[in-house]
Amino acid sequence: MKIARARFVKSAVSPDQFPAGQFPEIAFVGRSNVGKSSLINSLLVSPGLAKTSSTPGRTQLINFFQVNDGFYFVDLPGYGYARVPLEIKRSWGPMVQGYLATRANLVLVVVITDARHEPAKLDLQMTEWLQSRGKPFIVVATKSDKLSANKLKANLARLSGAFSGATVIPYSSVTRLGTDQVWREIVSAANVQHG
Repeated sequence: MKIARARFVKSAVSPDQFPAGQFPEIAFVGRSNVGKSSLINSLLVSPGLAKTSSTPGRTQLINFFQVNDGFYFVDLPGYGYARVPLEIKRSWGPMVQGYLATRANLVLVVVITDARHEPAKLDLQMTEWLQSRGKPFIVVATKSDKLSANKLKANLARLSGAFSGATVIPYSSVTRLGTDQVWREIVSAANVQHG
């Protein structure tokens, strides 16, 4: 995918703050510190566009990035980090679930997991919730460059089984492994030109 333009548009906490219009949206969800922002920056070839942090729980708002003036990437707050203040944690669930359940523009959810580890209970709950509501999703296994080819193959098979046979795409922000496959899924879902 040729990225002609990618820009941060706004942060939001409620539907009345979401961008207007009918642009398709691709949402990125996953545990805190699993690499959501790094994945977005890597796909858009824009280091620093989505703010990354070594501190889990940094993204606490729903962040919208417009791509090629044709669709949005939506960076959702990470889930499952214990040190986030309780009042913030309580607001995340309704905020994220509300977006995923009701946003008409949403065409694909990218569920991000770490290729090196078993999926967390929250990851499995997220994909079960998406399936139960008929929301299209893919699973992207980040940090795949940190595994040998044999270990990666074994882990991907295990992840696919854990996610009920869902397609699991290995990805590396370092080597760009999986970039084309992820973009194919996004382009197909958003029905945009693959330039």
